[in-house]
Amino acid sequence: MLQLDRVISNIPYRLALAGGWIDQPFVSRFDPRPPGSMVVVSVEPVNHYMDRCGIATSTRKVAIQRWGNNLPVGDPAKLVRELYYAENEGRADPSGSQDMVGIIYPGISRLDYDCRIEGGTFPCHIETTIDPQIARWLESVLHILPLCPRPDGYNPLGIKNMQPGWVRRLGQAGADCYHAILAMDIRSLGESLNEAMRCWDVLLPHCLEHPLLTVDLKSFMVYYQQRSYGVMPSGVGGGYLYVISEEEVPGAFHPKIRLH
Repeated sequence: MLQLDRVISNIPYRLALAGGWIDQPFVSRFDPRPPGSMVVVSVEPVNHYMDRCGIATSTRKVAIQRWGNNLPVGDPAKLVRELYYAENEGRADPSGSQDMVGIIYPGISRLDYDCRIEGGTFPCHIETTIDPQIARWLESVLHILPLCPRPDGYNPLGIKNMQPGWVRRLGQAGADCYHAILAMDIRSLGESLNEAMRCWDVLLPHCLEHPLLTVDLKSFMVYYQQRSYGVMPSGVGGGYLYVISEEEVPGAFHPKIRLH
């Protein structure tokens, strides 16, 4: 029987939770008290994730082109740099290194970014858990609800309001998210996602509202926030909704976190 990984490759996917954008130096350089943090989760390819949905599928395609069906054995920090430079060579707007870290490092990771260290391009510190109990808990409360890919021509960077206080809150939301996951605290986890969205709405408002978006992303978020502990989109402009809930969410699925 044909296995799914033979169709879509065995290279992991990456989910990004609270703190996203702090990996970009144009954001982190405004952090008055670095480092700021964000959380990434490496997930098994047991589901096919849509392109243009904030799941780092473009980075994953570069990894497949470079390494084939499986990640190579080696120092993960060196592999992150190899993949980062392979994807971003010659690009004016490089993708953030959190994409590569989330694919290469197993488990759930907190990435700390400080613009004073390597210009904020790579994390100054990575904290990772591969605790099976924590992973199974996060899988059970994290519901992934498909919406639609971001549209062609969409640019989330049309408005930049890099206010230091809000950048600090964004980086703190990532730290709070990781702490909540380790404590298996669903309320704090949900609130960290909601806080990150408040930060996006101020710092980069086109992430959540833009004339080219084909869904009313904010209304979707409000609807599910009223029925859960917290909500955020998988990426700018939509993609999937991550809903933090103890109850099942109709139409959603759960991830399978990669632990090795």
